[in-house]
Amino acid sequence: MTALPKQAILENSKALVCGIANEHSIAYGCARAFHELGAEVAITYANEKTRQYVAPLAEALASPIFLPLDVSNHAELEALFAQIQEKWGKLDLLVHSVAWAPKEDLQGGLLNCSAEGFAKAMDISCHSFVRMARLAAPLMRDGGTMFTMSYYGANKVVPNYNVMGPVKAALEAVSRYLAYELGPQGIRVHAISPGPLQTRAASGLKDFDLMLADAAQRAPLGELVDIMDVGFTCAFLATPYARRLSGETLYVDGGVNIMA
Repeated sequence: MTALPKQAILENSKALVCGIANEHSIAYGCARAFHELGAEVAITYANEKTRQYVAPLAEALASPIFLPLDVSNHAELEALFAQIQEKWGKLDLLVHSVAWAPKEDLQGGLLNCSAEGFAKAMDISCHSFVRMARLAAPLMRDGGTMFTMSYYGANKVVPNYNVMGPVKAALEAVSRYLAYELGPQGIRVHAISPGPLQTRAASGLKDFDLMLADAAQRAPLGELVDIMDVGFTCAFLATPYARRLSGETLYVDGGVNIMA
């Protein structure tokens, strides 16, 4: 069988990418990779402040759907998927790259995390993926692939990651259970675990520069990953070449996760 040319591997695919804050976002790497491989990409922005940074990126990717999405606002979620139904009538790929915790709860250590802050972090960073999957699945009539973004701190203690460790652990479990429930519909679900990247979300972590330096030093490949490394990993997993993979947590970290 003749291999498809690179630019056509995701031709005719429709992708929704949620969580772009600026050009440094992991979600933007996913959107760019999908676009380069032939997919049409719908893009969301969190609020009006973020819109000014995301709008030029959506324009550069010729995104036919560009809408606001506060994942805690069910009306905005419904409106987004209604627009996808109206414009495309289907969905093939979903990227959930959304994480947030109140600053005081994120930086104060797990023992000092409030119940309200813990619940908010879990709702925004974890359960929102369930809500998206519930709305996306009916549009994936011919199967599809869903992705969410995790981190090594879900499985091992990373100093200063604090409440996000338990939250990401829950998110990885959610991806496995969704893979089980959606598998009969031909829908595959993966958690992607990138190495540390200089993103807006990461800037809220205490001593994040030390985490970056440590990762670069410990990685067998000797360097940090970038957003396109993550994006092309997701793109590969979205192709028929990965059709028998589901429920995985895949590390894109230069090999840091194998080190003691």
